[in-house]
Amino acid sequence: MPAAKSVPNAQRRSLEARRAILDAAISLISERGYANVTIEAIAAAAGVGKTTIYRWWPSKGDLSLEAINDRVGEAIDFPDTGDVEADLRHQLLEVARVLDGEIGVVFRGVVAEAQSTPSVGAALLDSIIEPRTQACEARLAKAVGDGQLRPDVGTRMMVELIYAPLYYRLLFRVGPLRSKDIELLLDYTLSGLRPVPAGQ
Repeated sequence: MPAAKSVPNAQRRSLEARRAILDAAISLISERGYANVTIEAIAAAAGVGKTTIYRWWPSKGDLSLEAINDRVGEAIDFPDTGDVEADLRHQLLEVARVLDGEIGVVFRGVVAEAQSTPSVGAALLDSIIEPRTQACEARLAKAVGDGQLRPDVGTRMMVELIYAPLYYRLLFRVGPLRSKDIELLLDYTLSGLRPVPAGQ
């Protein structure tokens, strides 16, 4: 039986450096705030030269976006148990849990930079917002087909109604992201998205 191929040293070092950079970005930004962290500081914390970072990411915003996606992974993917209300509740609670910690600090920083840096705004939409919005729309469309949600409300509008309160609290820090608050917000939203009984 042939021996398993080992990862070449250069490739392994590259993977290790990449991991160190992504972890350093999350750690430093969550500790100091997005605006107070430079590429040079991330490079120093990761034990690499800043040219290594620029070889992979053109800006701090692009690096931060990959760090968010890397850390989040599949944690906030939309489940499909057949019960859309249970799936929404699970998914929203997971999003709130993830964004209420280090990732939330980084995410708010990227959103702020996106307002004045079009390339970061476009990358934010392409790498995080739009893929997850499309996945959510697909799950909601299935629920509409199953008769669990109203057919006269577009799925994009549903996404905006469901997630806007969560991101409002996250970005402006105007309220907690506690489980009971998230569930209450969802219940209020779903009261307007459930199918209207015939004759009403």
